Amino acid sequence: MLDISHVTFSYSNGKAKAVDDLSFSLKAGEIFGFLGENGAGKTTIIKLATGILPLTQGDIKVCGHDIRTDSVEAKRNFGFVPDAPVIFDKYTGREYVDFLGDIYGVPVESRGSRIEPLLKKFALEEAFDKRISGYSKGMKQKIAVIGSLIHDPMLWILDEPMMGLDPPSAFALKEIMRERAESGKTVFFSTHVLDVAEKICDRVAIIHKGRLGLLGDMDEIKSAKGDESLENIFMTVAGDATQGEN
Repeated sequence: MLDISHVTFSYSNGKAKAVDDLSFSLKAGEIFGFLGENGAGKTTIIKLATGILPLTQGDIKVCGHDIRTDSVEAKRNFGFVPDAPVIFDKYTGREYVDFLGDIYGVPVESRGSRIEPLLKKFALEEAFDKRISGYSKGMKQKIAVIGSLIHDPMLWILDEPMMGLDPPSAFALKEIMRERAESGKTVFFSTHVLDVAEKICDRVAIIHKGRLGLLGDMDEIKSAKGDESLENIFMTVAGDATQGEN
């Protein structure tokens, strides 16, 4: 579903590597948590995987499509929710989702069956035909989530998706994640909310300063670490990485 191979990336000054020789792959039907402290490189690798940043070293493939040489097909196969979605405020929720449906070539007759269950989960039925300019931050986040799924992507990429959501909406989002995975799709999300990752992820990767610190099945990792909490495991990995730099 997503293959990241030996990716390295530095920002314009080139002095510090935001991503340093990072490699991992995602399987069909899993929820994959991408963990790391602020500045660890999570958002950078997501921007590289989605084509927002130019890939200069290494390879990234989405469902077998190279993000550099076959970018249109790669982008057809994922839905993306950034950490701060930019939405056209003058549209209604319906107009915004239809706009995305048009971009992805989703038949009009197929849209209702995809949209309606999501509107119900997020309690957005009444607001769907109102202008987004009147939406709260959480409502904008929810309409961005709905829009990202209009084309039923094989890979769903979310960057800190719980930010701005109230508890019922966060619960609904986790339900949708699990439903996607159970249908054979893949969910890839970054977060620093470790208790959420611990409860819903099948596998996790922990990165520190752009480097891979730990990768594996959630249950196997906890068992190998003496059934410690993910928070303790995270702190150990980050601490070991820091010591390795000294």
